[in-house]
Amino acid sequence: MLAPGTSTSLQSAGTAVRPALRFLTCGSVDDGKSTLIGRLLHEQNLIFDDHRAALGRDSKRHGTTGDDIDYALLLDGLEAEREQGITIDVAYRYFSTERRSFVVADTPGHEQYTRNMATGASNSDLAVLLVDARKGLLSQTRRHAVIVSLLGIRHVVLAVNKIDLVDYDQTVFETISVNFKYFAADLGFKTITAIPISARHGDNISTPSENTPWYTGPALLEHLETVDVDDDRDTMPFRMPVQWVNRANSDFRGFAGTIVSGGIARGDDVAVLPSGRLTKVASILGSGGEVDSAGPGDAVTLTLADEVDVSRGDVFAAVRDRPVTGDQFAAHLFWMSNERLLPGRSYLMKIGHRTLAATVTELKHRLDIDTLAKLAAKTLGLNEVGLCNLSTASAVAFDPYAENRDTGAFILIDRTSNETVAAGTIDFALRRASNIHHQSQTISRDARSGLMRHKPAVLWFTGLPGSGKSTIANLVEAELHGRRVHTIMLDGDNVRHGLNRDLGFTESDRVENIRRIGEVAKLMTDAGLVVLCSFISPFQAERHMVRELIGADEFIEVFVDTPLEQCIARDPKGLYRRALAGEIKNFTGVDQAYEVPEHPELHLQTGSNDAETLASKVIDDLVRRKIV
Repeated sequence: MLAPGTSTSLQSAGTAVRPALRFLTCGSVDDGKSTLIGRLLHEQNLIFDDHRAALGRDSKRHGTTGDDIDYALLLDGLEAEREQGITIDVAYRYFSTERRSFVVADTPGHEQYTRNMATGASNSDLAVLLVDARKGLLSQTRRHAVIVSLLGIRHVVLAVNKIDLVDYDQTVFETISVNFKYFAADLGFKTITAIPISARHGDNISTPSENTPWYTGPALLEHLETVDVDDDRDTMPFRMPVQWVNRANSDFRGFAGTIVSGGIARGDDVAVLPSGRLTKVASILGSGGEVDSAGPGDAVTLTLADEVDVSRGDVFAAVRDRPVTGDQFAAHLFWMSNERLLPGRSYLMKIGHRTLAATVTELKHRLDIDTLAKLAAKTLGLNEVGLCNLSTASAVAFDPYAENRDTGAFILIDRTSNETVAAGTIDFALRRASNIHHQSQTISRDARSGLMRHKPAVLWFTGLPGSGKSTIANLVEAELHGRRVHTIMLDGDNVRHGLNRDLGFTESDRVENIRRIGEVAKLMTDAGLVVLCSFISPFQAERHMVRELIGADEFIEVFVDTPLEQCIARDPKGLYRRALAGEIKNFTGVDQAYEVPEHPELHLQTGSNDAETLASKVIDDLVRRKIV
């Protein structure tokens, strides 16, 4: 049995054997993907007798083909899949013929599970895209084609299934084939092979069908056995992301990982990225001991001739053909979350074996799945694809995805829920203007702070509208001023009259609002001030972003906890009344959620305490922290 990604070939006497082919079946729901693979396994006599008997029983219980065997049930193993008649998870199957071995991923067609389809596509060399001959190209068919292209698959089989249900009509087949090739003209596929099939009855699956005498091309299996997918990882530049720093004992320090492209030999020069340090390979340790050289797919441990600082997530690369190193790049994103993309929000990026903070700084366009038109957009929703600019917290090493699928792919993770929200492919690095540099300054941050006779800090007051944030913050500032502490007050309403007057109250605008305030607050702490920020700031992700920007030692989150009913009763500006009447949209506490701080430094409960008492608690905390 082969594992996904294996390149081992089966040897058969007198037969030329091609490398293993990894392919997936995809397309819209109920187009026959599972039935196709089940039929293919049946025709290759790869179903054991006990499995065949169980399949017969299951077909009577769950099947959709009358008295016939329902081959889809071989792949749809989950009870929910059988009950609904759809594929939910990715099912892998492994089989071989005399000419080739195969790893096939049967992926779901339902729009809700498109992210699972993308998972299968990320490890495949070829896509079998099924189309129901009765329905033609659907939006989900086009979406899967776009995702397949985005994830680097360059060979597609357009399997026009259920051709029997249109009486094997040649015109229907050719119309669908022409329409798809026209749609896919700009998707970058090297080959598109259209085949009329009936997965249920076996037409053109393993052998040519007499029912389609007008079709002169290969049967599906023949094409899969002979297609050349051009796996050129051997000739690509050497790349090995470091997965683990191995300190077996005090005398040994090795760096473990899997070579994703190129080759390496003992004594070769290598570069360590993103640092750019150069060294030589002292030894290469494989699963069976020391080896002289290694190539793509080999899991090895490298030892180096020099004491070089190397960490998990760094990349070993060919010295004369290195990947790009940078902290800004353009990339395509496939959005996989019900929560929309918010430019300016901080996410976690996992690229190779490295995880770091990243922000979508600009969404260039969203792709219309039906027409491939590039549409202006401020956000992406579930299953949408767009081109964006990203910025990372520090430099990473990468190749454009078109050049190396392993070093040019990444995922984005929501920092609060830990959900994978997007899959991305890097297009190119963004070069900063060459005339912009960090300007050295004569007076340091510590020197400015020393003049103040107190430490800088950010007091971040957060809570529902009408909770009393600004009232408490004003009292705190007045007390600090009396103690000759240098302060500045940033209030949500005030900054919207100037710095942020161009922003509204959509989720994306609120993210940008807090991002700008965080940058301003950081500049003011650099000047040595105590900065009091009074903002609803409803999202944990943005408060976390500001905390990281300022630094945990100087960021004090103050949660002003006032029950919603009390805020509505106060309603000092009449905003709740208007929001409840539908006159104000995206109002926190009414039609926009407020995410309660999980671990604030100060939790002020306003129920039985007046504002002066709560302000005193803040002052006492600042004294305890030796800020004042």
